[in-house]
Amino acid sequence: MKAPLLLCSALLLSACQSTPATETLYIKSQLADCIGVAPMKCMQVRGQPGESWSFFYQQIEGFTFEPGYNYELEVSKEQLTDVPADASSVRYQLIKVVSKQADR
Repeated sequence: MKAPLLLCSALLLSACQSTPATETLYIKSQLADCIGVAPMKCMQVRGQPGESWSFFYQQIEGFTFEPGYNYELEVSKEQLTDVPADASSVRYQLIKVVSKQADR
């Protein structure tokens, strides 16, 4: 009786954890004024060349933005659970810098 209960519990717990997805982000060379909880500077990102830029209100763990360079990054994107109301429910982590090119 205990074995099936333990197995069901383990399956339920593993289903609650999200598997990080991999995505490519393109980062514009300059930060832009934006408003989150308060006025701040945001990176401008897009998922594909030619798409419109959008504000990126959080950080990418392991990545340090350097103004004057356009970046192509490979990142992992993980959905988080049980986060405070004023925190992001997504965590981005740098996998690798695919390219870093000086803005012309």
